Amino acid sequence: MQTSLDGKKEKKDEIIKSVSYDQDEILRWIIKLYCPDGIKLDPTYSKGNFYKNIPKPKFIYDIDPQTEDTIQADCKKLPHSDNSIESIMFDPPFIVGLPAKNVNSSSIIANRFSRFKNIDELWKFYESSLNEFYRILKINGVLIFKCQDTISSGRQYLSHVRIVNYACSLGFYPKDLFILLAKNRIIGKHHHKQQHARKFHSYFIVFIKQKSKVEYSNTGPEKGVG
Repeated sequence: MQTSLDGKKEKKDEIIKSVSYDQDEILRWIIKLYCPDGIKLDPTYSKGNFYKNIPKPKFIYDIDPQTEDTIQADCKKLPHSDNSIESIMFDPPFIVGLPAKNVNSSSIIANRFSRFKNIDELWKFYESSLNEFYRILKINGVLIFKCQDTISSGRQYLSHVRIVNYACSLGFYPKDLFILLAKNRIIGKHHHKQQHARKFHSYFIVFIKQKSKVEYSNTGPEKGVG
């Protein structure tokens, strides 16, 4: 037996899987594989729900701080020098659509989470954030990007594909992908008019910053990865 960062006992032969119903389990797996010294920075910390069972990062930021120890900062412009951070945890909003006018809106999900006016606004936010993370991460630094695909105006947008493609264009290598499954989801009152399957999963994509840009295809990295 060995002890993990959160003090829990783990079996040495534990199999790390690509799917789980337990977010804490996925985070422990990612730390075990890629961040043995823990996650160093979270630019969208919110209330710190990720860190109930794993160590809190040294640097915690949010555009609208929810805790006394969170520093106000924009994830697109962080107070760090180039190539200075070992690892980043990023859990940004993913919902697209105009803000609800009141709490009685039919969109339960939209009332609960932050969102963007349109899909272009979402893409610009993701891309600007990735630019900043690439700037401050050290070579071989780790970015953990939690995301979920989204539906807007009846159209399907595969955010995880967009994120991987743009990250690779900067010089990130998509080292791993974990899928968080859900047994239950919030269901709006108009579910009987479904045009797409309700999403019962989200992703944790693990990126590694490379020395050179990665030409990535469905056969894997072609250069820049040792």
